[in-house]
Amino acid sequence: MNREQIRQHMIAEEGLKLTLYKCPADKWTIGVGHNLESRGISEAIAMAILDEDIDTCERELKWHFPHWADYPDEVQEVLIDLCFNMGITKLMQFKQTIEYINEGLATGNYTKAAAELMNSSYARQLPNRARRNHDKLFNA
Repeated sequence: MNREQIRQHMIAEEGLKLTLYKCPADKWTIGVGHNLESRGISEAIAMAILDEDIDTCERELKWHFPHWADYPDEVQEVLIDLCFNMGITKLMQFKQTIEYINEGLATGNYTKAAAELMNSSYARQLPNRARRNHDKLFNA
């Protein structure tokens, strides 16, 4: 069996769509005719998507935070979580939190950033997640 030949045949027959769509049978589908309603995705695919999403967040954060590599791991984890959850555009609106994170880079103290994070609509909408991120910043 020539897998590449079969792949090309399936792409020609089904098309390749990288966003969710309804197929002619009215089923939610993605990729090359992958019926999400009947098949879902495997854990391996879910982890591959997660890894790609984390890589995207890290790229965006490196662009917006020139000293990215200098932040402690806990701060990087919080920023990735925030970027993943709300997107880079929304994250960059957290101007005071970002200012305190940058201040923390100079002082080694991220408690102001932790407190400011809790003073947001994000913290009111996702209190448990926000508290976990607060604690990481507070202990960084």
